Parts: sequence; C-alpha cells; structure tokens
Amino acid sequence: MKRFLSQLTFWKTLAGVILLAGAYSTIVRFFGGLGAATNLSDEFPWGLWIGFDVLCGVGLAAGGFTLAGIVYIFNVKRFEPIIRPTILTAFLGYVLVMFALMFDLGRPLQFWHAIIMWNPQSVMFEVAWCVMLYTSVLALEFSPVVLEKFHMEKTKKFVKKITMPLIIVGVLLSTLHQSSLGSLYLIVPDKLYALWYTPYLPVFFYVSAIGVGCAMIIFESFLSSRAFNRGLELDLLTEIARVAVMVLGVLMVMKVVDLADRHALPLLFKPRTETYFYWLEMIVGIIVPFVLLAQRRVRENQTGLFWCAAMMIMGFVLNRLNISITGMEGWAGKAYFPSWMEIMVTISIVTAGFIVFALAAKYLPLFEHEKPHVRVKPEAEWIEDLRSVSQLN
Repeated sequence: MKRFLSQLTFWKTLAGVILLAGAYSTIVRFFGGLGAATNLSDEFPWGLWIGFDVLCGVGLAAGGFTLAGIVYIFNVKRFEPIIRPTILTAFLGYVLVMFALMFDLGRPLQFWHAIIMWNPQSVMFEVAWCVMLYTSVLALEFSPVVLEKFHMEKTKKFVKKITMPLIIVGVLLSTLHQSSLGSLYLIVPDKLYALWYTPYLPVFFYVSAIGVGCAMIIFESFLSSRAFNRGLELDLLTEIARVAVMVLGVLMVMKVVDLADRHALPLLFKPRTETYFYWLEMIVGIIVPFVLLAQRRVRENQTGLFWCAAMMIMGFVLNRLNISITGMEGWAGKAYFPSWMEIMVTISIVTAGFIVFALAAKYLPLFEHEKPHVRVKPEAEWIEDLRSVSQLN
C-alpha cells in the first residue's frame, strides 16, 4: 500500500477520478438511456458526442494518413523517425471514435447492422464502413511495432511487403470518410447557419483535416518529448509546419471565395452569436497560425511552433462544434449545452487514449525506426582488402 501511494502522482490521481466519473456516466447512459445522461432533445439529437467525439476525433486522427502519404507514397524517408507515434495516435483516435459512437447510438447493441444491412445511398453507411476499414488498415500499419517487440520476424516481413498497398488504401479511405463527414450536413440547408452551410462542406472537411493532421503531428511530438524525456525532431517538425502554412492559406482563400460566391460576406459583420464564433474559429485556427507560421523564425522556434499547432487544433475543434452545435441553435430556437455526464464521458475517453499511448511508449519500440542494415566487416577482412589493394599498386 505504501509503495502504491508513493507512486501516486497528481496526474495519475486526476486520471483515476476522471475514469471513475466516466464509468458512472457510462452506467447511467446504458441503463437509464440518453434522456437520463444527456441534454439531447428532438431539436438537438446530435450534441457533444457527435460534434467532438466523432467529427473532431476523426479529424484529429488525420495525422496518420497525412504522414503515411508523405513517407511512403511521396517517398520522403527523412520523416520516418516520427511515423510510428503518429500512426499509433491515429489508430487510437479511430478506436476511441468507434467506442464513443456507441454512447450516441439510440440502440448501441445494433451497431453491427451496418456490416450486414447495406444501404449504399446513406452517407452514414459510407462513413461507418470507411472508418471500420481504415481502423483495420491502421492496425496493420502499426503491427510491425508489436511484431518487433515479440521478435516475430517472418510475420513482420510479410506485413512490410504489403505496406504500400495498405498505405494507398488507407489514404483513399481517409479521403472518402473525412469528406463524407461534411456531407452529413448537406442535408440540412435550412437548419445550419449560412456562415457554415455550403455545398463545399465535404471539401472543407477534407482540407481542414489535412491541416489539423499536420498540427497533431507537431503537438504529439512535443508532448511525447516532454513526457518521455526524448529528443525533439525540430527540423522535421519545421518542414511539417511549412506544409501546414500552405494548407491554411488554401483553406482561407477557399472560405473567402465561398462566402463571396454565396453572397454571404455581409453575415461576417452581423451582430449575432454565430458571427462571433465564426470569427473566433477563423482567427484562432487559421489567420493567426498562418501569419505566424509563415515566418521562418517562428517555425524554427519550439515555443512558437507548439502554440501555433495548439491554436490550429483549437480552431479545428471550434469549427466542428460550430457546425454541429452553434450553427444549429438558431433553427432549433433553443441553446444546447452538454450535461456533466456527456462532458465526463468525452474527457474519460480522451484520458483513456493518453493512458494507452503512455503504456505503448513504455513497453513497445515506439520511438525507434528501422535503419537500413549495413554489414560491418570483421577486422580480418579489412586487412585482406588492404593487402589486395597494395598488391594491385
């Protein structure tokens, strides 16, 4: 008992309290129903668990397909030192998204219906299948780390042989469901506020996912460096930040052109709650990070790089919550705020992700990357080679 108490830190205690609160909320949700645990209603059937746990969770896991495409498809091998933790972050993100979705389903025990009861005309059907398949792809992409731990070399070689097809399939699946999440809101043109509703929502969702994927690579690298006392690949993260600048610039231009094309620019100056939240997501998530990261001295500064990545993530979360909640409140005629149980379930899921990542970092070769094998000649062979050269001379 004394040993246990001596190892108990503030963060471990906090994580334990969060998980206990999440477990209690889970019991209430599954035994009492959605009404007992949430503030959802007919006007707001989709709340925090869709807006954050799904829309944000899938997007924040986009670093996996972004970096995998850079390393394996574009063959930029210098980014390999950060590929393993990035893939793990993406895999955990998708697993936790599927777990979180169970809370929002009215009949969670029927989650398997999408597997055998096909409805190809449904966007939700496409998202469900893409998420399931991409999670499987991520598991295979990450499997060499586990196989390496247990010295299963033959199986590891087989997985390595199919890595390229897996990466290509993974990028295609990510493209499909990242954009399809935006398609979910194309069916509510009269309900979603005009600042966010656009026929190009699927494109915006996809491009913003690439941007936040870059930010998550930087953010996760900084947290891992601090938590596990390892070096920071600042040169690689600086290059990732350059990609993020280009994506932010493209996204900003797309949004301005879209508003102008829909004659919605006057809404930017209308004194409404939606206007303030729209400007907040734009300033925090796009404009400020773009201006700062466009400067080389900021990209090469650890503090500046970290806070720009954090702002991009916050802006991305604001965007998804604005679309799923803020932009729908005007039509609903009432405000929605999640119950404390909804909040605790979400926080406990995120906490569980951190715990699993920490355990993986402790017991798996997560921060090691394979280097090409170079045979070192024995001393006798070097001597023999030197004699051969001297005889030729």
